[in-house]
Amino acid sequence: MNFHTRKWVKPEDLNPNGTLFGGSLLRWIDEEAAIYAICQLDNQRVVTKFMSEINFVSSARQGDIIELGMTATHFGRTSITLRCEVRNKITRKSILTIEKMVFVNLDEQGNPAPHGRERIRYADEAFARHLERSQTAARAVAAAPGALLEGGEEADHEPEEQAAH
Repeated sequence: MNFHTRKWVKPEDLNPNGTLFGGSLLRWIDEEAAIYAICQLDNQRVVTKFMSEINFVSSARQGDIIELGMTATHFGRTSITLRCEVRNKITRKSILTIEKMVFVNLDEQGNPAPHGRERIRYADEAFARHLERSQTAARAVAAAPGALLEGGEEADHEPEEQAAH
């Protein structure tokens, strides 16, 4: 499990008991899980469908730093299931675990849509795909008739065999 997000517990995050308000933590979890799902499915249109039991086993106080960890546990046809762990970085105690959070991938009309994913995408893989797409697009632009080279010259579009003679 990767712990990507840290939150600093501030006065506005506390309940009357002086500990972290559960609603604040759940908001942070839902936001982090949505971001994780968006990155995995490569689509900004995802919605929370389900969260399993939430059992707070410890808390945090003002000034504590908590970490939120997410991992994908299952890819459905239109959904992704995540597992979440939250821990207190200062006390080193687990705060809670959510075994199952389901997010649904949506199309432009807001309907469930297949996403085609079957496994976790890691940041380096996503970056490599981005670079590959960028390079392919740049080559397509450069190969287009009338494309300009550096210095404003028009690209020579002779076939390579003829240019070699």
